[in-house]
Amino acid sequence: MSATFRHGIHPPENKEATSGEVIRRLRFAEYYSILLSQHAGKPARPVVIKGQEVERGQLIAEADGFMSVPMHAPVSGTVVDIALKPSQTGELKAAINIRAWPGSSQVVPAHDPFDVVELDRDEIIKRIQMTGMVGLGGAAFPTHVKFAPPPEKVIHTLLVNGCECEPYLTADHRVMLEMPRLVLLGTVIALKATGAGKAIIGVEDNKRDAAAALEAELARLRSESTKYLDKFQNIQIQLMQTKYPQGAEKMLITAALGKELPSGKLPADLGVMVSNVTTLAEIAMLVPYQQGLIERVITITGDGVSKPGNYIVPIGTPLDFVLDEAGLIDAPSREVIFGGPMMGMSVANLYTPITKAVSGILVLQQGAATSNDKPVMPCIKCGHCLSACPLHLNPSRLGMLARKDEFEKMRDEYNLFDCFECGSCSWTCPSNIPLVQYFRMAKKTLRKAK
Repeated sequence: MSATFRHGIHPPENKEATSGEVIRRLRFAEYYSILLSQHAGKPARPVVIKGQEVERGQLIAEADGFMSVPMHAPVSGTVVDIALKPSQTGELKAAINIRAWPGSSQVVPAHDPFDVVELDRDEIIKRIQMTGMVGLGGAAFPTHVKFAPPPEKVIHTLLVNGCECEPYLTADHRVMLEMPRLVLLGTVIALKATGAGKAIIGVEDNKRDAAAALEAELARLRSESTKYLDKFQNIQIQLMQTKYPQGAEKMLITAALGKELPSGKLPADLGVMVSNVTTLAEIAMLVPYQQGLIERVITITGDGVSKPGNYIVPIGTPLDFVLDEAGLIDAPSREVIFGGPMMGMSVANLYTPITKAVSGILVLQQGAATSNDKPVMPCIKCGHCLSACPLHLNPSRLGMLARKDEFEKMRDEYNLFDCFECGSCSWTCPSNIPLVQYFRMAKKTLRKAK
């Protein structure tokens, strides 16, 4: 029986439009904007100037301290300027703007690979930072920071997240199907970097083909490898029940290991490290060749595009160009979301550039799979939100307190900050109360006050 956790919901998956679509490369655009702040931590610091010519993969902004990652040129071209550009929220942020060279092959200069696993942990973590790698599941937390917990927190298990429970999104699914060797090699690198003794790759049971591809590749690697056979022997594939939010860090730990992450604690406090499958595949692809993260696989889908699929998109590509390439359907009203419908956020400006955090672009026509146009009704105390919440919070009570601006009480008595904003409560509410939006507002207000 597939592993799972208590509570959760089963929204329509809506993955059929792209789950069978092989990964394809998007056509290169003419103009790119690389935001200096597209990760948790300090923004990167530019090392190029206006008018400078850059090659694809070249360092264009260095990490500003340990809690930061560098940026690399997604194309060969000329730096137009360093100026403010719209981010996902609509806020203007500094960006390096590059005009691509017409007719360039856009080939990344090759380097001879080296054996990453032969390096010590500190050197591996340093090399991971040099790639500019962040969590590609959507959080964009610097991977090298995650892989370097304090010395007193000993990691024994690496959990690899291949669940991709968010509706519509299939990028991770296709990466596991088409690049299983990279996922497994990245897992070996992560085992060395974290010091973990074993790895569990969790895959939802609606992706059995991906689990089978990983199992087959793991068997091949075990038969081929003698040098790292012990590490491949310590990797296992585990099926997880298809349920939302199965891919959330806390829920994956509960399902795979039977452990509950206490309030206010991190996975490292339990000796666990969690990483996304695409993140590890990219690490295996980039670190041995000393290359930077300049593109990623993105699912582009929804009834607002005529060519849904899984595309390799350079970081910094303007959203309007991406949508045109995916066959944006002309409609009087539409919603564009970075991510999926549950935890994604609406984009305020179609000129927003793609960042490392964008795992999907969902385009919905008016009234499609959204309840924004439905009236908000009073809470009827039905308890649906309590049954849905994977963390066993009381969303109903939290929502009532939010409407009264009792934010401190939400934090102190009802564990507001345990909520990771999965949206299960809002999805199941028959009164259409935007609970998760209330919680985001309350958290933001409390953080500003602090």
